[in-house]
Amino acid sequence: MRSPQVEAATGLPAKVTIYEVGPRDGLQNEKTVVPAATKVEFIRRLEAAGLGTIETTSFVPARWVPQMGDAEEVLAALGPDGVGRRRPALVPNERGLDRAEELGLRAIAIFGSATETFARKNLNRSVSEQYAMFEPVVKRALEAGMWVRAYVSMCFGDPWEGPVPIGQVVETAERLMDLGCHELSLGDTIGVGTTGHVHRLLEALSARGIGTDRVAVHFHDTYGQALANTMAALRDGVSVVDASAGGLGGCPYAKSATGNLATEDLVWALHGAGVETGVDLEKLVGTSVWMAGQLGRPSPSNVVRALAGA
Repeated sequence: MRSPQVEAATGLPAKVTIYEVGPRDGLQNEKTVVPAATKVEFIRRLEAAGLGTIETTSFVPARWVPQMGDAEEVLAALGPDGVGRRRPALVPNERGLDRAEELGLRAIAIFGSATETFARKNLNRSVSEQYAMFEPVVKRALEAGMWVRAYVSMCFGDPWEGPVPIGQVVETAERLMDLGCHELSLGDTIGVGTTGHVHRLLEALSARGIGTDRVAVHFHDTYGQALANTMAALRDGVSVVDASAGGLGGCPYAKSATGNLATEDLVWALHGAGVETGVDLEKLVGTSVWMAGQLGRPSPSNVVRALAGA
């Protein structure tokens, strides 16, 4: 299989950790429910391709997100491999945490919003009320020795409210990180961010004490900017990037959100720049081709299409 010519780029980290969201964020927006056995096989193939951190599922009520209604079944099939520090799952509230604890999870993620409208639609809470909901979740998780990530959605734009002020995002990020979360993931939920905006947001977070050593980025590719925005964040010191195998994804509560940054597109760019990821690109492309077959449509990833076609 063709691989990129390696020409080391300056200003990038020597190694990037890819936080693979395909099994959760990638599949949650599918119109039909993907069988649990297929999800388990997907995760196993991602593991075999070298993805170290994989978000496996979500403990949300099935009536909210039917595609994630089989969390217990998926994790039971994965066994001990599915509950470790590098196998986080999304937990929206204390009931979700109860379910995660019953299965022995060692890592969770909470999912906040920088905007009022999306907080209402996604959490049935206001922005201020979300912190009260998350506080006991994070407190209990930390007391149990769990690793906790905080997502902030709508960091770059909101389909109902339009542009989102950087200060508003920073305030939300601060409130969530002050709960004790270990990592912050900045979400461009509808893919409207640009490189200058990325730089300004990271700069503002750093000025408030949230350095890039605790920040991950999560870009959707609605306007074809996900990879450019990611590379801009890496040059500013970020070294953790969320991506989805095959470019799968979307958001059930924001219809303008299209697929995530494709893991293959990210790996191609990073390997070409001499950055280590630990990922076997050929195995990863094979995994996405396989999953595209399960879903009955071609992968939106440019690299998958190019390499699978070749």
